[in-house]
Amino acid sequence: MLLHLQTWTEVETYLERSTGIIIPIGSTEQHGPTGLIGTDAICAETIAIGVGEVTEALVGPTINVGMALHHMAFPGSMSLQPSTLILVVRDYVLSLAKAGFTRFFFINGHGGNISTLKAAFSETYNCLSDRDVRCTVANWFMCRSVYQLAKELYGNAEGSHATPSEVAVTQFAYPDAIKTGSLSPEIAPSGHSIYGAEDFRRHYPDGRMGSNPNLATPEHGKQLRDRAIEELSESYRKFIAADSVE
Repeated sequence: MLLHLQTWTEVETYLERSTGIIIPIGSTEQHGPTGLIGTDAICAETIAIGVGEVTEALVGPTINVGMALHHMAFPGSMSLQPSTLILVVRDYVLSLAKAGFTRFFFINGHGGNISTLKAAFSETYNCLSDRDVRCTVANWFMCRSVYQLAKELYGNAEGSHATPSEVAVTQFAYPDAIKTGSLSPEIAPSGHSIYGAEDFRRHYPDGRMGSNPNLATPEHGKQLRDRAIEELSESYRKFIAADSVE
């Protein structure tokens, strides 16, 4: 159930049986020569919708722009400052908490968001110290079953950015938007620390990090998506039922 396709009365009825909500969060950033700029948001949203269907949970609007300052040397990339993203996440939660939501399950598609999300949760708890509100972040790409399948399919060509696994999920979600092209080298370089945007592009000139996204297929994307949905649906149920703040 998508929040933006409900009426306020339907949301009020939903809150009578559950105070949990799933919020997808990703990024709008370069993903190499053949990866969609919206990859991280697309993956998070596609998987979140699936988890919502399995668990009968509401799915909130996707946060499409994340913390991607290190990608800003590539055209089309967008980023929020960490401080801005903290406020965006905080205000999302505060708005929904005012209506009665108390459990916020963020499905994340971008590694660069993780630290900022955790900081946002701390600030949110401080604002809602008198409320029983809990937040957690679930990174779909770190699901054990997803990681195992990616390694089986791609081995050391999975890499860490513009990966075939995330590209495959976008191919499944948007088959009409599949991009192809030769990559040189087939497996991108890796191993350099990430600092500023210009430094990133100097070490990773086509945007990839240790990956060969040409190995991706829509069929792989469905398998990876299904595994993420299964694992995260169980995680969501446990989070809703838990008594301790994460």
